Amino acid sequence: MNYLDKLESKSIYIIREAYAQFRKVAMLWSIGKDSTTLLWLTRKAFFGKIPFPVMHIDTTYKFKEIYEFRDKYTKKWALDLIVAKNENAISKGVCPEKGKFKCCNELKTNALKIAIEKHKFRALYLAIRRDEHGIRAKERIFSPRDECFEWDYKNQPPELWDQYKTKIAQEEHIRVHPLLGWREIDIWEYIKREKIPAVSLYFAKENKRYRSIGCETCCSPIESSADTMEKIIEELKTSKISERSGRAQDKESAYMMQKLRSLGYM
Repeated sequence: MNYLDKLESKSIYIIREAYAQFRKVAMLWSIGKDSTTLLWLTRKAFFGKIPFPVMHIDTTYKFKEIYEFRDKYTKKWALDLIVAKNENAISKGVCPEKGKFKCCNELKTNALKIAIEKHKFRALYLAIRRDEHGIRAKERIFSPRDECFEWDYKNQPPELWDQYKTKIAQEEHIRVHPLLGWREIDIWEYIKREKIPAVSLYFAKENKRYRSIGCETCCSPIESSADTMEKIIEELKTSKISERSGRAQDKESAYMMQKLRSLGYM
């Protein structure tokens, strides 16, 4: 097997192992390149039909291209889609102008908490990668969250010889990270190989493109002429720009992501 085959094989093993252990699971789909890659791998793991819900945390501030892509492929791939919103916070006018931390915590973290409580999920698949952000480098593949949905990043379980923490208390749930060991360039090389569709925002228009996408109000494009997958891969080989340099929550405070994730953020 080549390098991508090995990454694929390990991720599919993790996906299947989590489903065998927990059953009451869901996959978070942000519609970005990583979560769409995870969606593709999950479809492969279960021979084309995902046997559990796919959940999109909708802040109502996403790019229109994200909503269009979501609706198109939900139908094409016959996904059991849950669109989760914190309706109470939205009705109270919580928005990026009220503060990035509060907005992310209410419209993403608390929206996720509400959805988990409503559907009683025992495990969630997420498409985070260690190389994407420093705080995510502290993660484990099977990562427990307590009854308050909080992540104790100072007390993570060891993972030796692919032995994962699959036993949890009744009030806890597990976050499962099948792409944790992938790199950004691996994602794009796999997307190219597998011909996985990607949101158009990733491809340069007028010498600008997005490397990381989320809410439209909190993302900025980078200077780039990479308008094809091949050019994106070549760009990544020499780029010294951080992948999340265009994400507002990463800039506001050095510890903002750590605070958000300790409270349950993705």
